[in-house]
Amino acid sequence: MNAPALQARIAAAHIGARRILHGIDLALPAGRWTAIVGPNGAGKSTLLRCIAGLLPCEGQVLLLGRALADWPARERARTLAWLGQQEAGGEDLRASDVVMLGRLPHRAWLAAPTAADHVAVDAALATMQCRELRARRLAELSGGERQRVLLARLLAVQAKVLLMDEPLAHLDPPHQADWLATVRALVAGGATVVSVLHELNMALQADDVAVIDQGRLVHHGANGDARTHHALQAAFGGRIAIHPVQGQWIALPQEASHAN
Repeated sequence: MNAPALQARIAAAHIGARRILHGIDLALPAGRWTAIVGPNGAGKSTLLRCIAGLLPCEGQVLLLGRALADWPARERARTLAWLGQQEAGGEDLRASDVVMLGRLPHRAWLAAPTAADHVAVDAALATMQCRELRARRLAELSGGERQRVLLARLLAVQAKVLLMDEPLAHLDPPHQADWLATVRALVAGGATVVSVLHELNMALQADDVAVIDQGRLVHHGANGDARTHHALQAAFGGRIAIHPVQGQWIALPQEASHAN
C-alpha cells in the first residue's frame, strides 16, 4: 500500500449543535482513487470538507505527512484542489475566466496570467470537453455544462491531491465516462483522487472504497474485497447486492438481484 497522501483522525465534527462525525480514523493512500460512499445523511460531505480544511473538527488532518494547518495557504492551494457541491459565485464570469481561477495559487498577487496558465486552462477545458463554452458566462450554462467548467477549474490547479464532492452531478453518461477516464489518467500520473459519490456503480470502479454510515467509518478497503461489498450492503440496509458483470462490480437493487 502506498504511503498516505491524507490522514484524517477526527474525534468529532459538528454542523451547528448537531454532531455529524464520530471517531473517524482514515488514511488515504497516495496515487490511488478512493470513493467515499454511504446513505444520505451519513456524513460523507462533512468528512470531505473536514479533510479539505473547510470545516473545523476535533482532531487533525495530515496532507502528505504534514498537518494541514501548518501548510502556507498558497502552497496548500497548489497541492490540494477542491470541488464542492453546487458551488455558487462568479455567475457573470466567462467559463475560461472561471477555469483560470484554478491558476491563482500559481501566480503572484494581482499578476497577469502567464503563458503556462493559459496552456493549463486550455488543456483543462479540452479534457472536460468544454472548450466551446469558454466565451459563455457561467449563468448561461446548463447544469451539466456548468459542472464540466467547474471540473476544468479543478484540473487547472494541477494539484497532487484532488477532492471532489459529487463530481458527477448533472453529467450525462458520456460525460460521466469522460470523468472516469480523466480520474484514471490522473491516478496513472501519480495524483491522488478522493470523491464522494452517490453513483455506487461508478464508486465500485475506484481503487478503494470508504463506507460511511451514521457518521462513522465502517469500512475502508479495495473495491473487489468481499468485505467492502458486505459493508456496502449493510450500510444500505440490505437493499442492494454487489455482483460481478463483465469484469466489473455492479450494485443492483436487492429485488433485481433476486429476479436474476
